[in-house]
Amino acid sequence: MTSPHDPLAAVAAGVDPGPFALIRREGADHLDLLTGTVRTAARLADIPLPEGGPGPRTLALVPFRQIAERGFACVDDGTPLECLLVEGHRRLPLAEVVAALPDAPVRTREAAFDISDAEYAATVDRVLAEEISRGEGANFVIHRTLRATVQGDPLTAALAALRQLLLRERGAYWTFVVYTGSRILVGASPERHVSVDDGLVMMNPISGTFRHTGATPDPDALLRFLHDPKEVEELYMVLDEELKMMATVAERGGQVVGPYLKEMAHLAHTEYLLAGRGSRDVREVLRETMFAPTVTGSPMENACRVIARHERTGRRYYAGVLALLGRDADGRQTLDAPILIRTAELSPTGELRVPVGATLVRHSTTAGEVAETHAKAAGVLAALGLGPDAPEPGPTPAARLADDPRVRAALAARNAPLARFWLDQRAPGTAALPGLAGRRALIVDGEDTFTGMLAHQLGALGLAVHRRDWRHPGPVDRHDLVVVGPGPGDPNNLAEPKMAAMRALLVELLAGGRPTLAVCLGHQLLAGLLGLPLRRRDAPYQGLQRDVPVFGVTRRVGFYSSFTAHAEADRAATPYGPIELSRDPADGAVHALRGSGFAGVQFHPESVLSPDGLAVLADLLGHLLAHPALTRQGPAEQG
Repeated sequence: MTSPHDPLAAVAAGVDPGPFALIRREGADHLDLLTGTVRTAARLADIPLPEGGPGPRTLALVPFRQIAERGFACVDDGTPLECLLVEGHRRLPLAEVVAALPDAPVRTREAAFDISDAEYAATVDRVLAEEISRGEGANFVIHRTLRATVQGDPLTAALAALRQLLLRERGAYWTFVVYTGSRILVGASPERHVSVDDGLVMMNPISGTFRHTGATPDPDALLRFLHDPKEVEELYMVLDEELKMMATVAERGGQVVGPYLKEMAHLAHTEYLLAGRGSRDVREVLRETMFAPTVTGSPMENACRVIARHERTGRRYYAGVLALLGRDADGRQTLDAPILIRTAELSPTGELRVPVGATLVRHSTTAGEVAETHAKAAGVLAALGLGPDAPEPGPTPAARLADDPRVRAALAARNAPLARFWLDQRAPGTAALPGLAGRRALIVDGEDTFTGMLAHQLGALGLAVHRRDWRHPGPVDRHDLVVVGPGPGDPNNLAEPKMAAMRALLVELLAGGRPTLAVCLGHQLLAGLLGLPLRRRDAPYQGLQRDVPVFGVTRRVGFYSSFTAHAEADRAATPYGPIELSRDPADGAVHALRGSGFAGVQFHPESVLSPDGLAVLADLLGHLLAHPALTRQGPAEQG
């Protein structure tokens, strides 16, 4: 039959078609064909988004190295931010595109991972021992890359792979091929990173991988997966991390919807949707959400340091995004950006890269994470002739695992222990406490944007909240409350600049009698200042939910920590007056403390893992702000 569009005809004739993209969005019966010219941009803010009528304007290929725009560490491999400036846009029926795509096997040679299974397993062990157990974060994604050489025309091979993905893969958010003249990307990404439409910002954290052969999966095995603590906690942790991002780009933060089961040809994932209203420029939304914790880790800034330490090579486009920017019928900006995973990159000379990563958490095993990298690559590798195909779809749609009542019940049960603050619609003012209107709080961020979620909760309670990075000191006297926030690192290392600066701030606050709340790392530094010993836990409390005593009331809260303060009694004398402590009855670990005008909590009241977190904050604000502390000239006398 006649080709329905020129790029495919040009490729078939052996002619360079010029830059183009073919994109099928989830569930669509057509593909979008975008054609135009390509130019590079230095920053996300430089991505063109001209005025005009409705439709796509620019397709940006955002490499991982753009994370440097946020000041985060990365191995700079020089991969460019390329922009396809859309000059032509057509919708092509799915069946016609499949018929026009080349139906020939892709031939490759010299296929191998750049890091062997044994080497990758050793890296997993190092990250667990040197990073997670030492308090550097809750989870980290480490990648490896399968490399090969394509035999024959690389663009023809990419289009043949696209055909296989369209026929055999399912559940992909975007299935696509992009050709810029200097590179080709082809893939089936399961995950929306961020989208903006009609002012609605959405993100889509996906985590947990149920592997199967492509045949009918065993429902009992799926149920075991859905109840596996490692898989459950992994999804909760990335949910928390993307809620941090939504706290920045949506006016009232993100509302959690789900969870759902995303079913694909070789595996299934668990996922949530996050939604919130925002008014930022879509390029700012992209910048503030670089990049998904499902491909980096948390907390984000330190995850980037860990990635750079342990990978030692650039990621190119892996873990970046494709970003389609445009305008709607009313001229408002739109954005749709899938994560660049399950994607192959081909050079014009036939060099093939298929990067893939696994999420490492405290429950990880080396064998499990090695297997996960193979499973995640399976769909793209099959399309490239480097792995077994999934079974051909039959004449009727495959039965959905998510339709099994037991599966639905297991998914619904995941929300039972979570904080309703993030799951329910929140009308402004419904949680406000009397007497807080007009009072101001400053949150000092210790490199963990949990502070954004904390700001939304304190705002819901009635405070006007401002955030400040620990690197930018300034006056505190204009604020009724100062929150010394969370962050990664060893609180005993007071020579480290962040620890020294945050401890010095606490000294200033306590000496001046400024009402002070310390959270996680801030709490550890406060405890050390008060004379309590700080110790590393035998097993890290990363993404762990517990019932703990908090000043006489049992609270269910979430922890992200590897260190804790210890005390032998529920009360103690300190250089800043007597304090009351809430301790673990088994080992004396201090979960919370309070004194005259100050308080600290080791857990994260703002986390989705803290169903009692808002109540804890309300109680602490009552303690700290009902009767402002008297100004002190220095440490009080002990006794």
